[in-house]
Amino acid sequence: MAAKSSILTQSNQVRRAIVVGGGLGGLMTVIKLCEAGIPVDLLSLVPVKRSHSVCAQGGINASVNVKGEGDSPYTHFYETVKGGDFLANQPPCKGMADAAPGIVFMLDRMGVPFNRTPEGNLDFRRFGGTLFHRTAFAGATTGQQLLYALDEQVRRYETLDVEDDRGVTVPGEKMVRKFEFWDLAGLVLDDEGVCRGVVAQDLKNGEMRAFRGDAVCLATGGPGLVFGRSTNSVINTGSAAAIAYKQGAIYANGEFIQVHPTAIPAADKLRLISESVRGEGGRVWVPKDRKDRRHGKDIPEAERYYFLEDRYPKYRNLVPRDIASSEIFRTVIHEGYSAEGEQAAYLDVTHLCKTASGKSAVRKKLEGVLEIYEKFAGEDPYENPMKIFPAVHYSMGGLWVDFEKGADGSLKPGSARNQATSIPGLYATGESDYQFHGANRLGANSLLSCIYGGMVTGPAMAAWREAQPRSAFDLPSTLFDTEHKRRVDEYAALGSRSGADYSVNPYQLHEKLGEMMLQKVTVERHDAELDGVLASLQDMKAQWRKAAALDPTAKGTINQPTVFLRHLDGMLALAEVIARGAREREECRGAHYKPALDPELHPDDPKAVGRDDARWLKTTLATYDGEGPTLRYEAVDVSLEPLAKRDYGKVSAAKKPTGEADAQGPANT
Repeated sequence: MAAKSSILTQSNQVRRAIVVGGGLGGLMTVIKLCEAGIPVDLLSLVPVKRSHSVCAQGGINASVNVKGEGDSPYTHFYETVKGGDFLANQPPCKGMADAAPGIVFMLDRMGVPFNRTPEGNLDFRRFGGTLFHRTAFAGATTGQQLLYALDEQVRRYETLDVEDDRGVTVPGEKMVRKFEFWDLAGLVLDDEGVCRGVVAQDLKNGEMRAFRGDAVCLATGGPGLVFGRSTNSVINTGSAAAIAYKQGAIYANGEFIQVHPTAIPAADKLRLISESVRGEGGRVWVPKDRKDRRHGKDIPEAERYYFLEDRYPKYRNLVPRDIASSEIFRTVIHEGYSAEGEQAAYLDVTHLCKTASGKSAVRKKLEGVLEIYEKFAGEDPYENPMKIFPAVHYSMGGLWVDFEKGADGSLKPGSARNQATSIPGLYATGESDYQFHGANRLGANSLLSCIYGGMVTGPAMAAWREAQPRSAFDLPSTLFDTEHKRRVDEYAALGSRSGADYSVNPYQLHEKLGEMMLQKVTVERHDAELDGVLASLQDMKAQWRKAAALDPTAKGTINQPTVFLRHLDGMLALAEVIARGAREREECRGAHYKPALDPELHPDDPKAVGRDDARWLKTTLATYDGEGPTLRYEAVDVSLEPLAKRDYGKVSAAKKPTGEADAQGPANT
């Protein structure tokens, strides 16, 4: 008997893997699969270079220690798990921190134009949650530069021919086939629940197609659009993860949503002002006088309240994001401070731009992000303090993925368990998974976790593929035809929704969903409001069943409102996972904050426990029961570092701004 081919099936078909998502996590997974000699089909909702990774601004973390501060990968690991309030499994975090310097050097060799010191070394800036300069950066467009560099490598594989086990070229077959403008519609699962491929839709013409794959990876980003207005791209609906969840994949820690401290307030979209601005010396403040309505640049230094610096003198403006967002929210919403009477604080770099050389230095490092403010706020940020307010930015939660611990306490290289979801044969990486960030992500760990996750996922998929006794390409076509027909019929049914029975506008329903989630399931959470959210979600799901396609005349081509209906169904499902997880978790941990459980606010209340490790040092696991999420919990691996208080040097009773006579504001007017 001939040996089983790793490339060709018995019928001489090329055995491909599938990666859905063309951001950093997806591209690195593709690269590692190709390095292992495995051909790949890459599906992306948008052109790969427009994937949401392109929006990342600030940098990528790695403890290279070029500034001689005593930083190390182990310190990076510890600060990552501490920053995540000890909710992340420690072995994957250690693996990520250990690999980080090599990843940055690899990207440098790929041609990423990182900023450099006058001596020619890689330059590093500070980000939140650390006192070390650990963040490599390419101006303020780091995500774009990394994405383009990885795509260049993938494009090289698009030109390379597939070779069989003998080294013979397979005619007409390339290592990577790229399918842009394709939307995931469903997973193909066999009778044993193993993922054997996907069904996807071409958004240019509406065609549905089943793709076979000997392993499948979802690298499709987060669910930011669940919250309506966010810093995320409008493509970040979480639809692919929701499809996997509704087909049996576990969704983990959904309640942990990162709210970034500094975004441009707006009615349409919340545009990010990167943490790099504070890393380069930007300062957050409000006028000391709550009634002060002057323009920011007209307020003298002595009349400014630098509340983060006042409350956290050690970390100042670079406390972790959940803390900074909570402090800005409390200062503006509860204490009544504002920027010109608006629901905003100031983020200021004007003090760095007093001289021509200072302004030039700021422009060199921050031009990309400051240009965004100038374009959308209509003011020169080099001359005027920027108005900012917290905004939904990132999901620490995502599809549950496994890991195998190695002898060194990190990950076991090449294990098929690494990054594997609860559906056999299905993997997840990037913001789609929950693995690396616990209850709060440190700034500049996202780009790192995407790339490291891809470096782990590729070999894991290769190991899974090698261990399978039968290829997906040797299975009967009926398996794929059945799922294909189901998704075609589902799309047709959605597209036919019109008339009196379908009176709900799906876009208005989404706006209602987003505003509710934004107001009640972000910085502060209250059980009574969460109960109301969960009740409203039941009503919204009923409304979705009456939502119209809006354009039933679009036959034989793509119907965008129908695609949106599919995505909205997923957003409602994930909203319920998020809200249910938040309601059930009775503690304050990282980005999950319930004021009623804060011992600083309620020192005499025994229920105000703050972080409750005894009961809640657990990962939330949500499974879909046909109607909504069923929750259970699993222990967190804290085998490498013991639990500790998450202390960033907060002054227990921060002093009032100088001159403030009472709770109504300072004496000066």
